[in-house]
Amino acid sequence: MQAKKAMHLTWLMSAALVGLATCVPIERPKEKQEVETPPEPPDTGLYYHRYLQEVINVLETDGHFREKLQAANAEDIKSGKLSKELDFVSHHVRTKLDELKRQEVSRLRMLLKAKMDATMEQNVQLDHLAMLKQFEHLDPQNQHTFEARDLELLIQAATKDLENYDAAHHEEFKRYEMMKEHERREYLKSLDEEKRREEEAHFEELKKKHKEHPKVNVPGSRDQLKEVWQETDGLDPNEFNPKTFFKLHDTNSDGVLDEQELEALFTKELEKVYDPRNEEDDMLEMEEERLRMREHVMKNVDLNKDRLVTLDEFLKSTQKKEFNEVNGWETVEELQIYSEAELQRFEAELAAQQEELGRQAEQLRQQHQELQQRQVELNAQKKEFQQVVLQMEQRKAQQQPEQPPQVGPGGELRFQAQPPHAAPGDQAPPPPDSHPGAPAVLEHDPQQKQVEPLQNQHYPADPEH
Repeated sequence: MQAKKAMHLTWLMSAALVGLATCVPIERPKEKQEVETPPEPPDTGLYYHRYLQEVINVLETDGHFREKLQAANAEDIKSGKLSKELDFVSHHVRTKLDELKRQEVSRLRMLLKAKMDATMEQNVQLDHLAMLKQFEHLDPQNQHTFEARDLELLIQAATKDLENYDAAHHEEFKRYEMMKEHERREYLKSLDEEKRREEEAHFEELKKKHKEHPKVNVPGSRDQLKEVWQETDGLDPNEFNPKTFFKLHDTNSDGVLDEQELEALFTKELEKVYDPRNEEDDMLEMEEERLRMREHVMKNVDLNKDRLVTLDEFLKSTQKKEFNEVNGWETVEELQIYSEAELQRFEAELAAQQEELGRQAEQLRQQHQELQQRQVELNAQKKEFQQVVLQMEQRKAQQQPEQPPQVGPGGELRFQAQPPHAAPGDQAPPPPDSHPGAPAVLEHDPQQKQVEPLQNQHYPADPEH
């Protein structure tokens, strides 16, 4: 459930760091302690939840800090007074906290780089120190050691973020309800007149059926608590005792009722209105109802606004006149979550968003067509290049250079037989000893006598000379 994710600084630094101060130690057998595994703390919904939880776990291992924690109240914690005790924790604890902070800074840098890489060029230089300042749960000026300032900032950031959580949830639920109504109206526009009347009648029938439920008691009132006392605890409603009720529903015996323990008290009331098997019941509306009930109790009971209800606060609330209120609780469907003007603005925003998405889709379609046309042009160019390369290779094969003349060991020219296809004018002159009909000397015949150098050969005198 969304509402259960919002624990006040994981109980404002482990059971709000205040619950530890009011917690009464209970002796348990050693065997049972070894077998039992501590429950996993619920997720606070904060983006730095893991860092927050690891810091809490490390601080709880220090005896001095734990002792000061038990003596502190919520105001000491939120004001930063408790943070100064960090200077007195052991060196081993400080070393672990330093390592946790370095890991968190490294994680934030990776997130920032991934975000910038997705929106900017890869080669852009980032000023990590300046960008780390947007994170309020640590001191960006000192990125290597965990100091008192870091603990103070962590507590302040978690307190503020969790206080804003409920408001964000209400706004999200309002948008959900407006979207649901918008889609219903758009669907009706798509129907003909007869079908539209049928759908409108069915819608009104579901609304009427949803409102037919038993009376819902005001959260935190005597009637509501006595109903839990009787139906959940199985006790006589005539013997209702607020102190005993508190101890019964302080399920972890830490001396306070946290938000989860309070919300568990409203289950019976919610079951009167919402059933997941019914078409007319919306389970998201049930969670909004649960959140509203818890806020109502906290507003009237949580005197110091630390999001925890102590026994003293609970007993004082039973002395108020509101505790005996007998009027029923006004559920979500009975409230005007949004006005018609807000719905119209919401629909205008949707129309603008759809128009922008349509414009972007058209741009993408045009880019896709351009890329396809470009691909066709590239394929045509590739085919032309392939044809040119083929023609060049054919010409190269036809224009092979002539073989150089063969030379003997002494540099003398060797006789080569005339190829069968040689032209008559290209025939080499016969050697001086040759005569018509004499066989040609084979170039590679090993028994052939070596030809004399040209300067030693004697040719018959030219008749003209």
